[in-house]
Amino acid sequence: MLLTFLSHQRKAFWRSRNRSGSLAAQFVLGFFMLYFLIVALGIGFGMSHVLPQVFPDQDIITSFNGIILYYFAFDFLMRLQLQDLPTLSIVPYLHLKIPKRKIIIFLNVKALFSAFNLWPFFLFLPFCLTKIAPAFGGMATFMYIISILSGMVLNNYLVLYIKRKSITNVWFTVIGLLIIASFAALEHYKLISIMRISDLIFRSIAAHPYLGFVFSALAFGIFRLNSSYLRKNLYAEELSSVDEKKVSTDYAFLNRFGRVGELAALELKLILRHKRSRTALFMGFLFLLYGFIFYKEHAIAENAFGQMMFGAIFMTGISIIIYGQFMFGWQSAHFDGLLSNRINFKDFIKAKFLLFTIGCTMITLLASFYGFLSPKLLLLHLTAYLYNIGFGTVVVLYLATYNYKRLDIKKSATFNYQGAGANQWLLMFPYALTPILIYLPFGLLGMPYLGLIIVSTFGLIMLLMRGFWVNYITRKFEQQRYKIAEGFRE
Repeated sequence: MLLTFLSHQRKAFWRSRNRSGSLAAQFVLGFFMLYFLIVALGIGFGMSHVLPQVFPDQDIITSFNGIILYYFAFDFLMRLQLQDLPTLSIVPYLHLKIPKRKIIIFLNVKALFSAFNLWPFFLFLPFCLTKIAPAFGGMATFMYIISILSGMVLNNYLVLYIKRKSITNVWFTVIGLLIIASFAALEHYKLISIMRISDLIFRSIAAHPYLGFVFSALAFGIFRLNSSYLRKNLYAEELSSVDEKKVSTDYAFLNRFGRVGELAALELKLILRHKRSRTALFMGFLFLLYGFIFYKEHAIAENAFGQMMFGAIFMTGISIIIYGQFMFGWQSAHFDGLLSNRINFKDFIKAKFLLFTIGCTMITLLASFYGFLSPKLLLLHLTAYLYNIGFGTVVVLYLATYNYKRLDIKKSATFNYQGAGANQWLLMFPYALTPILIYLPFGLLGMPYLGLIIVSTFGLIMLLMRGFWVNYITRKFEQQRYKIAEGFRE
């Protein structure tokens, strides 16, 4: 049966309309995959030389043990962002005498064919064979490899389970990222050491090889959990699409906004029910962790807000940047229907502003945990928040009136550049540079807090002028709507 499914997938690929584009994309992806696998192989064989330089005061095996859990934490985050759900159009099969069990087996097997599942072989296997085997013997080496491969399988199916559950409840992703952020904060403050924990675990496996089966048991448990979820939610569409059961169209917190709230609720459903828009939403939560890259101790201590401004704008406004760059392309499939219905365009634009404000507010509140690093960052985030909802929303919606590129929101966002154009690149320049240019003179004069106040005031003034900007963008949208519709039909 697996061969039959694979045969059908192959024929569907070669018979599709966009076969040439898919081939080109697969060729490019294959090239990058080969490149990264060669890099991983080089790191694997060179690890015995690199580790002593990176950790000069540690035993090489201690260093190797310590980076294993770090690798799987990074692997988890990358999978969450880039790994696609394995899909199979099951409508033609449901009326046939094919057990659901076989369809689930196919989806689970297909999920293993990922570049993420090849990297541990290239990264860790050479070191295990050249260093672990002489130090601990064959049995311990075998259990090292079993443990690492079990961790790979654990991450593979855990990410798939979280993504599938997040289709109906985004809090699964949010809670998972908050847990990871908590561990990162504990590591930052040296309350725990993940490297020591990882070394302790794998030294225990070296001493008592049977402990390696704990990873195998965890991987098997997640595999069973994932299969159980698929068995209960196998419905007549792609498994990556949301369940189409009747749900309430009422979001109580949007009722107070009247017709604008109703339009915002409809767009919120569009976001949650389609693959590409939902991915854009999840990426917004993932980028919350980027503060650990942008916020350095010396920059915080020296009040160098100019160095951290881009990071704050980027994190707190990521929902505006990622989702807003394709506005109004998200509605390209039914844009003609919007124009033919009796929709007040002013309310339509107001609904966009409302969604941006809600999204930016949620992200900013979630990013408040950076206050544990320094209360100064809360002031920086407040400044970025006022700038994003005041000026950023206006820039995004204005440039959206010049976006004529159609967008297929049912497709994955990973390596998908459909709908991208010059406007998306131009968007970043005024968005990112404006607050930095406003702050820069005050930063150079040694008045960093005054600079934050000026940027906040600018954002607040733009926010108070929202009525003017709604009217202005509405007029622009009315002038451009037929050009936009024509572009979406291509």
